[in-house]
Amino acid sequence: MTHILIIGGTGNIGSPLVQNLANNPDVSLTVGVHQLSKAQSHFANWPNLNLVHFDFLDPKTFPDAFSGVEKIFFIRPPQLAKPKQDMAPFIDYAQQQHIKQIVFVSLLGVEKNPMTPHHQIENMIQQHDIPYTFIRPSFFMQNLSSTHQYDIQVNHDLFIPAGHAKTSFIDTRDIADIAAVCLTDAQYVNQKLDITGPAALTYDEIATIMTQILNTPITYSRPSLLKFRHVMRKRGMPKDFVNVMVMLYLITQLGNAKTVNDTVQRVLNREPRDIQTFISDYREDFLSPQ
Repeated sequence: MTHILIIGGTGNIGSPLVQNLANNPDVSLTVGVHQLSKAQSHFANWPNLNLVHFDFLDPKTFPDAFSGVEKIFFIRPPQLAKPKQDMAPFIDYAQQQHIKQIVFVSLLGVEKNPMTPHHQIENMIQQHDIPYTFIRPSFFMQNLSSTHQYDIQVNHDLFIPAGHAKTSFIDTRDIADIAAVCLTDAQYVNQKLDITGPAALTYDEIATIMTQILNTPITYSRPSLLKFRHVMRKRGMPKDFVNVMVMLYLITQLGNAKTVNDTVQRVLNREPRDIQTFISDYREDFLSPQ
């Protein structure tokens, strides 16, 4: 039986990944979470999970989380944008524990963008000679139902500085399914997997699709990068988080997010979920709160 540590088990990728692997008789799971009470209610139907408190910034939480673990899955928390400070102790500890594989959710096109935290984390893992799998997805569809939810619910607008560029959005549930395969199939060790959704779309097209499915007019206002940064900071978002977002949307404007490939189909033997399915499945998250 393989013992896997999943960090961030209540997130958009971690949650479906836990549910996928919890049904695998050849896997035992430790789920590292920041808020234990939230996780206990979130996974109330999975009583056999080993839930532990975990904090990248608190090495005292590492021993319990790593106990008996052979493989690790993690995604960078958005608020942690300085890997040499906030990720290095974790990766050092993983090396000391002789972890057999780290599966890290990185970023499509990361090899061309050395300034991104994802690029730095990939390098750190490789420099530590830890067996890895880097999953490099395009933009998450779920960004629309989380980061950009407020503007959609309240202003019925996609307040996103992407210009007219296309993006090959991917559903995080597909990323989770890919991660489950990578953690249980040795052929994906030391592999870098670029993954995308089935089509590249502009935010104008997304707004049109949302308008049709939600039966509510949704616009796309195309703010400048500076205006977007100013508004997000005014709303109280952390500076480092906003700066990374601006960097990623600049990359999008340059046309680097439009790639479409068939990796999901090859790994999962099925087509990736499309944007229409995502919007329909998450419909309630986009409607104005009552």
